[in-house]
Amino acid sequence: MALSRSFRVLSLSGLSLIATAATVTATAADLPVRPSAGEIIKTSKPSDWRPLDPANTLYMELPGGRVVIELAPDFAPLAIANIKTLVKEHYFDGLAVNRSQDNYVAQWGDPNAETSPKSLGSAKAKVPGEFSVPIANDKRFVRQKDFDGYAPQIGHSNGFPVGRDPKAGTTWLAHCYGMVGVGRDNDTDSGSGAELYAVNGHAPRHLDRNITVVGRVVSGMPLLATLPRGGETMGFYGPKEARTPIISVRLAAEVPEAERSHLEVMRSEAPIYQKVIEAQRNRGGPWNKYAANYVELCNATIPVRETPKL
Repeated sequence: MALSRSFRVLSLSGLSLIATAATVTATAADLPVRPSAGEIIKTSKPSDWRPLDPANTLYMELPGGRVVIELAPDFAPLAIANIKTLVKEHYFDGLAVNRSQDNYVAQWGDPNAETSPKSLGSAKAKVPGEFSVPIANDKRFVRQKDFDGYAPQIGHSNGFPVGRDPKAGTTWLAHCYGMVGVGRDNDTDSGSGAELYAVNGHAPRHLDRNITVVGRVVSGMPLLATLPRGGETMGFYGPKEARTPIISVRLAAEVPEAERSHLEVMRSEAPIYQKVIEAQRNRGGPWNKYAANYVELCNATIPVRETPKL
């Protein structure tokens, strides 16, 4: 018994010494100082940025402010065409955010869809699922060198995070924070775009290629991410819970110039963006003590800024 106790003490002592040595090793070789992503962005040129296309930008007005959504028609042309019809016919005006599930999604649409649904007007009730599209649809893909568990290749296209499978010849938008998708039932064509959601937490990449993704929130995401969580299953609001009303949803092209949000997105094909990704892949010292030499697709964020005043 004495031998056993002695062995345990020696073992614990040895572990302690090893841990101390590891700590010394980790702090002895500080990482070199490297420019941060923010510092690199400050060196950008006007040509590194592109304005949002008013024909593919939505303004969702909430009581707390404006949510700006950039659409990606190369990846979901049918769904986006239907959404534009709904918007032009003011379908979303007066509806509400019906779901706020912690670390998952905020979802909006008709709160009475199951009892007395609002007319879709001339929009289609069903749209074929566009879970992936032919690679030929995407002419702007810039590959990210990091590996990914959900796609053979990853990268960015015109500011959107995408996955692609060269063997299958398909590509798709990834479920990163702020991405906007089309709610649906079990049938793949059961989503019309009348019910949309935005990812408000850790990227649920298991949804990739299972739902049509139509774009991403480029401004105003805190208005959706900080909503009170719904008390019902999956974060839906119960009958006695207050929903956030939607004042209106408009296509930017139909909003007077003076009332538009003037935003620019860094071009993902610009060489500077690769430097931004590298700054996130390998963060420098002195605060950082370990460089991962890796960055997830959804952590390689695309910078957005207000258009500089001349």
